[in-house]
Amino acid sequence: MSLFKQLEKVRKARARVAMHRSDMAAPAAALLERGHRHPLATVATAAGAGFALGSLGVGPLRVPGLASALTTGLAEIVAHGTRLIAELGMDDSGNDSDNSDT
Repeated sequence: MSLFKQLEKVRKARARVAMHRSDMAAPAAALLERGHRHPLATVATAAGAGFALGSLGVGPLRVPGLASALTTGLAEIVAHGTRLIAELGMDDSGNDSDNSDT
């Protein structure tokens, strides 16, 4: 494989990463902002996830290749969950400031 083909593949990979990074920027920012508004819920979610993973024995993965397979799948699940939570947070954000009933 020539050097120019490898450089072209690297350039395409960097472009894909930049595109996906920009796609995830808005949901991640919204999730962080929601975490600042509701810190107890963020800590409770992290603690629950840690407890669930610890009780399943996912901590020390000793099977070769299994850790990378799980983390890749887990990263995709976290990305979709982040996007879902951020979208729900964006829809719910208008309700927080419009409580002028009292």
